[in-house]
Amino acid sequence: MNFQPSTSDPSRPFLTWQRILDWAQEHYRDRTFSKDERIPTRSGLLYLVQRGAVRLTGITQLSSHDSTDGSLSPILEEAFLGFVGAGQPFEIVAQSPFTLSAYSHIDQTSVLWMYWHELDNWPHFRREIFNAFRYQHQRKLLWLSTLGQRKTIDRLFGLLTLIIEEFGEPTPDGYCLPFPLTHGQIGSAIGATRVTVTRLMGKLRKKGLISTYGDNLICLPMQSYDFDCDGSQSS
Repeated sequence: MNFQPSTSDPSRPFLTWQRILDWAQEHYRDRTFSKDERIPTRSGLLYLVQRGAVRLTGITQLSSHDSTDGSLSPILEEAFLGFVGAGQPFEIVAQSPFTLSAYSHIDQTSVLWMYWHELDNWPHFRREIFNAFRYQHQRKLLWLSTLGQRKTIDRLFGLLTLIIEEFGEPTPDGYCLPFPLTHGQIGSAIGATRVTVTRLMGKLRKKGLISTYGDNLICLPMQSYDFDCDGSQSS
C-alpha cells in the first residue's frame, strides 16, 4: 500500500497533498536527509515520508556477565524493524527498555512532521493516515508470524517476501527492492548472524527463489511465488 500523491487517484486529490507540503515548508516542518543519517524524532509527533525511504530500528539493553569480575555489564542490541516508504506515515513511541530510531535509508530522503491535532485541518487526509496505520499494523502481524517460523531459512525467505511484496518494483529479473538491504540488517531482523544470512541467501539463490539485480538489489523471480522454501511446488 502506498498512498503517494497522484493526480489520477480520485481518493486523494493532488491539491490536498500539495497544500500539506506547502504548509510544512512554511512552518519549517520538513527536512531532507543523507543516506543512513539519523532522523531526530520524539513521541507525540506524526511523521510523513515525502520522498525516499526510512529505516526503523529498535535498540534494547541487555545484561551480560563480565568475564573478569562476574559483574553485569550492559549490552546494546539493534534490530531492523522495517521500512517506511514514500507517502507513508510513521511515529516513534518511547517504551522502556526499548529505544526506537529512524534513519534515512537512501540519500535525499525527505520527511515532514506535525502534531496529531494539526491533522484536523485536513479531515480526508486524516482518514488516510489512520487507514495507513491500520495497514502497517496488519503487515507487522504478518512479520511476527514469519519470525515465528522454526527454521532460519523460512524466516529469511518469509521476511524477504514480505518486504519485496510491499516495496518491490518490476524489473526483467522479477520484483526487486529499489534500495539495498545488508545481510547484517536482515540478520538482526530474523535473529541470525550476518554469516548465516549470507550462507542461506546462497541456498535460496541456488534454488532459484531469489536473485540479485543491478547493485546487489534483492529480487523475487516471478516463479518464487509458486514455490516454498524447500523447493517443492505450493498448491
